[in-house]
Amino acid sequence: MTDLDTPAHGTATGTRDRSRPRAALPALCATQIVSWGIVYYAFPVLNPQITGATGWPAGATTAAFSLGLIVSALAGIRVGRTLDRRGPRTVMTTGSAVGAVSLLIVAAAPNVPLFMAGWALAGLAMASTFYQPAFAALTRWWAPDHVRALTIVTLAGGLASTVFAPLTAALADHLSWRHTYFVLAAILAAVTIPAHALALRAPWPNPPTAPQHTGASPGAAQVVRSRPFLLLATAFTLSAFAMYAVVVALVPLLLERGYTTSQAAWALGIGGAGQTLGRTLYATLARSTTVTARTTILIVLGGLTTAAFAVVPGPYALLIAVAVMAGMVRGNLTLLQATAITDRWGPTHYGHLSGLLAAPATTAAALAPFAGAALATPLGGYGPLFFLLAAVSVAAALTAPWTGIPVTGLRDSHNLSVKGRSVPVLRGPSRY
Repeated sequence: MTDLDTPAHGTATGTRDRSRPRAALPALCATQIVSWGIVYYAFPVLNPQITGATGWPAGATTAAFSLGLIVSALAGIRVGRTLDRRGPRTVMTTGSAVGAVSLLIVAAAPNVPLFMAGWALAGLAMASTFYQPAFAALTRWWAPDHVRALTIVTLAGGLASTVFAPLTAALADHLSWRHTYFVLAAILAAVTIPAHALALRAPWPNPPTAPQHTGASPGAAQVVRSRPFLLLATAFTLSAFAMYAVVVALVPLLLERGYTTSQAAWALGIGGAGQTLGRTLYATLARSTTVTARTTILIVLGGLTTAAFAVVPGPYALLIAVAVMAGMVRGNLTLLQATAITDRWGPTHYGHLSGLLAAPATTAAALAPFAGAALATPLGGYGPLFFLLAAVSVAAALTAPWTGIPVTGLRDSHNLSVKGRSVPVLRGPSRY
């Protein structure tokens, strides 16, 4: 692999650090919209047409998509280590090229095995271009103001389904699903390859120091073995299973209720607008809650919106309102996961730890579409499936309150940020 990354290192600490690539933030905003919109959100829209045109079972096509997500989860661990050492440029540029090639394979696949091979390759692209590498880049380049940068890029990324679900449906109205994927692959290559290659050229800085409330930055192995990390991974895994099953099952749920493909695609897409709206509120939520409280609150709200889809058959405008609310919750959950490592353990091993934290959640997200399609029939339809997914969110919410870090053994001089204010840690164990 040709090394595109600049080897120089420095420490990015100020809001005007010259090592920051000015074009990186707008470029990542654009590439997250295009990458998520094409590689992820186009599939739920096109899958009914794929199965109808080919005669392949829905379970097989959904399993292929799930395979891509599983590959993404496993590859994300290695990608995270590479990002910590070398930065995002080579990883994300190569991932963009791989993504375009993978969609060409998917589009041309004459049978299910080759279709699956295309999606497996797409999994490598997901690991290299989706939020994880973008978050690692922004957390390092924009420290200590990374939350603002993360919010901006996820505000843009939330528009991925809003833009590409209706666009994919419109293309599919005039083209076959294969030609639709050909067009989408061309768009993916034209936008993301040059954007990543040209905009991510700044020196990769050394990691900033850990925040004071964490004390000395713990080693990655120590963190991974800790109870809070294991419980956080459990909560995010259960939540991801429910959330991504909802995303992929929403279109068939609405089709089952008599809505058109276009109406279902718009309901899916409008959830992206809800994600963008919800993310504008995350900074306020973070200032007014502890990390464990907002983790619990957001997962509970995810379960409530999932249950709402199960109990609200219409009218269409009400379903759109539920889709917006569900999108708002998803948007905040994305930022919650993006900041989970730095909030608890600091940014030193962000890429590695976020890859490990994301791996089981991404695997659950990968299995969710297949499991949802498999469970819908024995459960009696997609409505009961949504009730089951709401119950999974409840289980995640019950785990969330135990994911904080016990503050023990810190000296009196250490400060702890509580609800946006710096206060001294005096004595005794506590949980933030």
